[in-house]
Amino acid sequence: MDLSEFEASLVTEFFLQGITDRPELQVPLFLVFFSIYVITMVGNLGLIFLVLKDPHLHTPMYLFLGSLAFADACSSTAVTPKMLMKFLNKNDMISLCECFSQFYFFCSSASAECFLLVVMAYDRYVAICNPLNYAVVMSKRLCVQFISVSYLIGLLLASIHVALLFRLTFCNSNIIDHFFCDVIPLYTISCTDPFINALVLFIFAVFVEVSTFMSIIVSYIHVLFAILKKKSKKGRSKAFSTCSAHLMSVSLFYGTIFVIYVISVSDTENYQGKLYSLFYTFIIPLLNPFIYSLRNKEVLGALRKLRK
Repeated sequence: MDLSEFEASLVTEFFLQGITDRPELQVPLFLVFFSIYVITMVGNLGLIFLVLKDPHLHTPMYLFLGSLAFADACSSTAVTPKMLMKFLNKNDMISLCECFSQFYFFCSSASAECFLLVVMAYDRYVAICNPLNYAVVMSKRLCVQFISVSYLIGLLLASIHVALLFRLTFCNSNIIDHFFCDVIPLYTISCTDPFINALVLFIFAVFVEVSTFMSIIVSYIHVLFAILKKKSKKGRSKAFSTCSAHLMSVSLFYGTIFVIYVISVSDTENYQGKLYSLFYTFIIPLLNPFIYSLRNKEVLGALRKLRK
């Protein structure tokens, strides 16, 4: 095959297989995922609106919570609309640039979420272990810097992975066995050896996962000891309540991302991450605003005032 024939054979569009190809399930699945998406956006954008609207929520904890809600809304929006289109009109094709763009926005928001969870753990550490200096340590300027750095790191990591995708060529198959353009399914259909891409993804995933997760664990070890030292039962209960929601969110997030981007990337030939990705892209963004809101008296109080 000469150069012109090879270039003509290169894939410029991909076929997304989606969740299932069974025609009788397309409409029910559309209704399910459309409902999930609407609830996700209402929950996350509603939480952002409450944080901005109520002066009592203009504190570092809720500033970080609003930023986390924004990251969840972005990651869900990067994936869901294309998926819903496929259910309705069989729009299975996605261009190369659209595919890489979809992964870029999803990766950047998900990576930013890792660091926002660390910032939130540090915020709880300062609030419980050093309450007298909380207002000084967690200044508005520092909070903005934390949030900005989290998103900048997310954008940088996504840029590196997308830049490496451009070194790959796709000529044998254009079928992506997934419901969105994730990198590991792209590696499996690449004509170019994806070893470098997979290695960089694995190293970054391990580094980001381990460094951020260990930072959270260290923060909460200090928090746990501080809580146990409290003599007041009411004080211990309140401290545990403020931390439990964050720990639940961390467990869901890190458990899923570890399976997908650390374990699965080491075996791209037998990638089985579609089910985990459903949980990661839909369930976690759906649950987070409710995890943080349902047991939070300040958020519920702000919601009651808004309804009056």
